Amino acid sequence: MRIKVCGITKINDLQALVANSVDYAGFIFYEKSPRFAGNKIDARTVRETTGIKKVGVFVNASLEQVQRTIADYALDLVQLHGDETPAYCATIRELVPVIKAFRIGDHVNWEADLAPFVPVTDYFLFDTASVKGYGGTGERFNWELLATYPFDHPFFLSGGIGPDQAADFSEMPLPALFAVDVNSKFEDSPGVKNIALVESFVKQIHSSIIK
Repeated sequence: MRIKVCGITKINDLQALVANSVDYAGFIFYEKSPRFAGNKIDARTVRETTGIKKVGVFVNASLEQVQRTIADYALDLVQLHGDETPAYCATIRELVPVIKAFRIGDHVNWEADLAPFVPVTDYFLFDTASVKGYGGTGERFNWELLATYPFDHPFFLSGGIGPDQAADFSEMPLPALFAVDVNSKFEDSPGVKNIALVESFVKQIHSSIIK
């Protein structure tokens, strides 16, 4: 089970994720987010940080912005959290692996909504549909919907995951569950992580689930 901590805005937090063997660090390049990384964290320092995969999160951004940010920050993956098309995903995937995020509400039509993206992405990410915005809301959708997931395509699970839920994932019979993605419930304030909570969560995940 991999772990992604999203909403990184501080170099000290990024270095702490590396020290705690977190697999992925998420940097949000969506200006309306309170965790917008573009004006808070130095691109060169991120670019030169090793030991963790760096994920850039975008919402309906231009191709040029994504391409430029991949280069500036040496991103390893791109997470597309808006209304991007399969063709857009395919273009980005020529540069780096792509995570396509989907916001899950009360119902989901896997075949109609997701099947076109299987050939042009590497992973899916499932987050909670919310009027509060694109992710980072602290809200959780009905995970029972995942029991009907019909694909082998690996996915990240996000949306309201808290520090006390590490043990839950060992009990989830979801073969395609690749990683958990945490954010707002591991913060002292938006974009400022509580590293003690992250460290405890990582230890619990690593002790309860074989990676």
